[in-house]
Amino acid sequence: MLHVIAVLLAAVLFGTTGTSQALGPDGTTPLSVGVMRMVIGGTGLALLAFALARRARRREAARGTTTTPGPPRLGIPALALMALTGVCLAVYQPLFFLGTARNGVAVSTVIALGSAPVLAGLLEWALTRRLPSGTWIGATALATLGVLLLGLGGASGSGGTDPVGVAGAVGAGASFAVIANVQRRLLDAGWDPFTVVGGMGLSSAVVSALALPFVDVSWLAEPRGLLMALWLGLATISIAYVLFTWGLQGLSAATAATLTLGEPLTAAVLGLTILGEHLSALAVAGLLVLAAGLALLAWGSRGSRSPGAAGDPAPYAVEG
Repeated sequence: MLHVIAVLLAAVLFGTTGTSQALGPDGTTPLSVGVMRMVIGGTGLALLAFALARRARRREAARGTTTTPGPPRLGIPALALMALTGVCLAVYQPLFFLGTARNGVAVSTVIALGSAPVLAGLLEWALTRRLPSGTWIGATALATLGVLLLGLGGASGSGGTDPVGVAGAVGAGASFAVIANVQRRLLDAGWDPFTVVGGMGLSSAVVSALALPFVDVSWLAEPRGLLMALWLGLATISIAYVLFTWGLQGLSAATAATLTLGEPLTAAVLGLTILGEHLSALAVAGLLVLAAGLALLAWGSRGSRSPGAAGDPAPYAVEG
């Protein structure tokens, strides 16, 4: 039960990202918010995740329950892969916030979430030449149709969505698709989950810190700006990823995939209620079709204890 609560809470925290940024002070940009979010959140995630990984190894050693020879040797290939996940997470930030700025939180979050599993599966297919299941193909078709309908519909009275915003949301989904595949490779190589996400957090913080001299973060001087940055960094990155990583270890793939649907639901509800966004009838239809595709993806992964076991993409939350 605790694992269920942890994953669901992580999904809800992920789902507050777009609304938190939208409620921030004037003068922010997608790039500046994304950079500060990862400097703060990536650092916090690395500290928490590495501490938990070390604690787990010490407990196993003390109890004499260690069944593996320990983590693999940290060489250039592993470092490169962890750095790649960090770069992709850092790139995800401005792309996602660009989408929300152009098309609203509800539409952009759902487009990012709907495109990420599809792109992750296609990338896995390209890398492994392993043919996805029929259920995954059907879910992908529904999700793609839903994203297209959302792209054509957009907000009520808007005359459709902004193509640059759609490209940003899909780009964010693509970034996370790469993360999912690279992390799966690291896990298959024997790295524990907390070390993998800790490496992602550390590398994303380093990459984002290099961009700080080139972005205007004067909005941090405002209390509302500082509060937004702390929430986006610590709550929606550091704490959320730790909760999600811990929760996944006690859940089946089907349960995890279903619980992650709490993220787009949270984002859509907050966008429609707190921000006063309104979706067109076509966008609502797209949202329902996309939800059906994601639900089918969750149903198709039933019975699998380890993510990705049957050729389907591993379930994960697209923090957004």
